[in-house]
Amino acid sequence: MRVLAAMSGGVDSAVAAARAVGAGHDVVGVHLALSAKPGTLRTGSRGCCTIEDAHDARRAADILGIPFYVWDFAERFTEEVVETFVGEYAAGRTPNPCVTCNEKIKFEALLDKAMALGFDAVCTGHYARLSVVDGVPQLRRSADADKDQSYVLASLTPEQLRHAMFPLGGSRKPDVRAEAAERGLSVAQKPDSHDICFIPDGDTKKFLESRLGERPGDLVDAETGAVLGRHTGVHGFTIGQRKGLGIDAPAPDGRPRYVLSLEPVSGTVKVGSSRDLGVNRIDADRPVWPGDPLPGPTECVVQVRAHGGTAPAVAEAVEGGVSIQLREPLQGVAPGQVAVLYRSDAAAGDLVLGSAKIASTA
Repeated sequence: MRVLAAMSGGVDSAVAAARAVGAGHDVVGVHLALSAKPGTLRTGSRGCCTIEDAHDARRAADILGIPFYVWDFAERFTEEVVETFVGEYAAGRTPNPCVTCNEKIKFEALLDKAMALGFDAVCTGHYARLSVVDGVPQLRRSADADKDQSYVLASLTPEQLRHAMFPLGGSRKPDVRAEAAERGLSVAQKPDSHDICFIPDGDTKKFLESRLGERPGDLVDAETGAVLGRHTGVHGFTIGQRKGLGIDAPAPDGRPRYVLSLEPVSGTVKVGSSRDLGVNRIDADRPVWPGDPLPGPTECVVQVRAHGGTAPAVAEAVEGGVSIQLREPLQGVAPGQVAVLYRSDAAAGDLVLGSAKIASTA
């Protein structure tokens, strides 16, 4: 097969490309330039898409003996990922930009271009597994539970998954680094990027305020209705947040307060105790199914954050979305997050059943 290997400049994508070469595929490496100012987006292990990363990707391609190109996707990345991120926070929702990037950039913009150029598949360094059942691609968790990235890939369509390759799905990160060293790849010990790539200093609130300005509103006690203070914008908060609330007086019971809800129109941020954080039902829209929608109420486990735990639930496909009834209350669930459904039985608990964008909770 003709394979386009997306090479970020990190160890995972370099080893993924190496394995594609080793499997006998005709491989071309490509680095995606996603920033209009590539010299500003890495601080140690934070950020990505710097000139340094492009050079690291090129050196890896040279060692592998494959052609290498840099494709400029900065404008599309800004429109599809950065501006969507800002808009979602302004609307009181909590987005996951990695999900958006995989969906709109790596497996829409990149894949579309690859297909137009005659490639058969796009290869990435994601930790996830693919299998095919009755001709339908199935997304599964990776063998390395700590590195599993099936959550951020669960919004990919079946057609996109048909043209995806994840060579690292059956591996563990220490083994990938060891393989990189054996192959003479200089990125073998390069730190992983983390947090949001276009916010290299990790200060999301400052980044959002630079884009949205100040939008003052009240911090309100959800139980009593008392105004506890003022804030500079709902975009500085997310459901379940405990720190940085800007409330001087302790709660009457002496326990911490958490953000319970955000009302962007009025600018109200409601806070309360942890006992009020739990939700029993999730309603989500814009579902993506690997095959047919769920045939009826289905026992599953749901995950609502990339690095969060799972909760047992019963999910049912409804018109335009998914209704998820939780078996036990789940905390920190926010509109805008993605709910990913996995099989609940031990034999196939790593199988993604579908995903949808959280619209509301109860």
